[in-house]
Amino acid sequence: MDMNKLGFDALQTEPADHDAADYVGFIQNVKKSTGIDLAQYKEAQMKRRLTTLRNKNGYSSFTSFFKAMMENKTLFYEFLDKMTINVSEFWRNPNRWEILRDKVLPVLSNGRSRMRIWSAACSTGEEPYTLAMILADQGLLQSTYLLATDIDEGALSKAAQGLYLERSLKDVPADVSKRYFTQDGMMYRFDEGLKKHVTFKKQNLLADSFEEGFDLIVCRNVMIYFTEEAKHDLYHKFAQSLRPGGTLFVGSTEQIFSPGQYDLETSETFFYRKKA
Repeated sequence: MDMNKLGFDALQTEPADHDAADYVGFIQNVKKSTGIDLAQYKEAQMKRRLTTLRNKNGYSSFTSFFKAMMENKTLFYEFLDKMTINVSEFWRNPNRWEILRDKVLPVLSNGRSRMRIWSAACSTGEEPYTLAMILADQGLLQSTYLLATDIDEGALSKAAQGLYLERSLKDVPADVSKRYFTQDGMMYRFDEGLKKHVTFKKQNLLADSFEEGFDLIVCRNVMIYFTEEAKHDLYHKFAQSLRPGGTLFVGSTEQIFSPGQYDLETSETFFYRKKA
């Protein structure tokens, strides 16, 4: 009876072991081929998300899914889209943007002839375009270098197009929406004059080097997908990219509990100033 039970247990665990090895191999192949290190993302969330995508496309293993992904650009972009969770909207958590507009930007821009601002992991453009609207209304956009980066070329292409569903605009103040969006069929088109002030670039936050000397870095609702070690490394890199007195603006679930270890200090909730 014990032998049978042992044999049964072995049969039951073999598929699980095979599945684990299959996913590990996928992670290694993705890193080798693209430089994207999925091991720095929370495994349970990422594996569940990618398993759903794999099954939806009719592949029974990550090995076969990876092979197809390397041969099919559409499938690869779908993988990137699923991996990066391109869910965004303008003025997300409006009270945070009001604090940026009314308290943070006046301090950052004081006495400076030109500012450098970076929207990291900008997805389909809602965040950098929100920044552009706020800067324009404060007369600061013309004198600001506004960089927006993301790992997903598909998302960057959508951002450059500047067309959005009405639901993405639900938190935009009515007067701002009227000034900077025009209805285009079922979509809303972002103002071309503001759009030209945003520089979009492809970037892998976990692998690529960062530009430096930023007055403001905005990286919101992204860090929650990374491991603690990856977050720690990123906060160090962000801090190094800020000028002394510059500010890091994070998402509402991403509070930094010991900012001092990154040479940062809390200026407002979810805003962290680099020590001078």
